[in-house]
Amino acid sequence: MLTSADKRAAFRKLHESGCFIIPNPHDAGSARALQHLGFKALASTSAGFAWTIARADNKVTVDDVCNHLSAICAAVDIPVNADFEDGFAHEPDKVGANVARAVKTGVAGLSIEDFTGDAAKPLFDRALAIDRIKAARKAIDADQSGVMLTGRCEAFLRGQKDLNLVIDRLTAYAEAGADCLYSPGISTKEEISAVVKAVHPKPVNLLVGAAGPSLADAGALGVRRISVGGTLARVAWAGFMKAAAEMAEKGTFTELANGYPGGELNKMFS
Repeated sequence: MLTSADKRAAFRKLHESGCFIIPNPHDAGSARALQHLGFKALASTSAGFAWTIARADNKVTVDDVCNHLSAICAAVDIPVNADFEDGFAHEPDKVGANVARAVKTGVAGLSIEDFTGDAAKPLFDRALAIDRIKAARKAIDADQSGVMLTGRCEAFLRGQKDLNLVIDRLTAYAEAGADCLYSPGISTKEEISAVVKAVHPKPVNLLVGAAGPSLADAGALGVRRISVGGTLARVAWAGFMKAAAEMAEKGTFTELANGYPGGELNKMFS
């Protein structure tokens, strides 16, 4: 197995050129499966993980997440980036303390977002959001871990589709120490290109769904990495719920024929 330092060095190398997909497993098994398929790095998903323990997204604890991250990092020999939500605290010093805990799980990177959890006022005040990134940066640098920090602006996901606001915040997060920038919800060529240009030369993460650009198209726009959030988990749940609903509602079992071969799963995990 590679050491955490090896994984962190490899993760930084991936960000130097080109565009890569960083898919989101929801548990150790799905992480191992994605490694088996040849992906070079992974990213956790807050929603996907929460559903595995019967919680809603944003309703897990820092203890839950750190245990989850440790399990995923131990299961694979490739870098793992953590969806660390809002740092599980509002105050910068508490964010820093929690980030220090996350670093010890073996992650190669982590993100801190500016969503408050309050629909009435979804984004932290700009100055506080910047201080939170600075605190995360300080915590990461304290033991010279080399963990990459991603600064996330949640404006588009929270009903504030103001590209100028997003660019202002992302550039501020870059200046505050973020190594990578991310605004889930931007989707048009114009939005993506504007963000990439604004934070250059720092890399940009793009969230892509079924209707998003291809790897090649995103790369042509200057995107460095693509993640899919909780989408893979939702695809898995779709198959599960469809088969289970058939049994519950009809008493028939035809959907079970679509299951992935157990023998192949055993080979993958052996």
